[in-house]
Amino acid sequence: MRPDWLRPPHHNTTSGDHDHDHDHPGGAPTGARAPRIGIGGPVGSGKTALVAALCRALSSELTIGVVTNDIYTTEDADFLRRAGVLPDERIRAVQTGACPHTAIRDDITPNLDAVEQLEADHPDLDLVLVESGGDNLTATFSYGLVHRQIFVIDVAGGDKVPRKGGPGITRSDLLVINKTDLAPLVHADLEVMRRDAAAARGTRPTLFTSLAEDPAATYVAEWVRGVRAVLTPA
Repeated sequence: MRPDWLRPPHHNTTSGDHDHDHDHPGGAPTGARAPRIGIGGPVGSGKTALVAALCRALSSELTIGVVTNDIYTTEDADFLRRAGVLPDERIRAVQTGACPHTAIRDDITPNLDAVEQLEADHPDLDLVLVESGGDNLTATFSYGLVHRQIFVIDVAGGDKVPRKGGPGITRSDLLVINKTDLAPLVHADLEVMRRDAAAARGTRPTLFTSLAEDPAATYVAEWVRGVRAVLTPA
């Protein structure tokens, strides 16, 4: 039986409430056609697997485009193409050539160009996911690039990670604590992680997930649907 706190409260899944509006300067990236969600986090935390899961879960209802970031390769985009989660033409790769956070926060031009070209080629897009290269706890997206951002950490990194803080932990619109199935193997206490994440984040939502147990990333997909509903009102 999963503890109640592993089932997120429905009122706290969108991060689109008015009390968070001050976190999103300008309200939307310049020229954005579709809602854009950034997904960042350390190497190996499961970002690309989460992107794949979201594409599988949402593709029957939304037309999705993805931009991935790697420093020197196109590995993440290639993984998504091999997995067949989207048509190849809706997956674009950016090679940052430097620290991943540079291309999502400091000089967003390569990513902005990739997203805007993707939108120009596919004007029917309902959602764009921008995956950062693997980075540390300081990684955050510019709100000139995305509307909302998800930060992914994993249980294998130890239950101390949430209390280490950093902008990725404290300021992301959604914190995903991934690979909960590994907790017994690495002696990580999920209750400690929940408590420390709540202390670091206040009212900002945190979701626990295991893609091994829930390949559709159900709760994260619900959050994405909620954010999209806020950003694209009828």
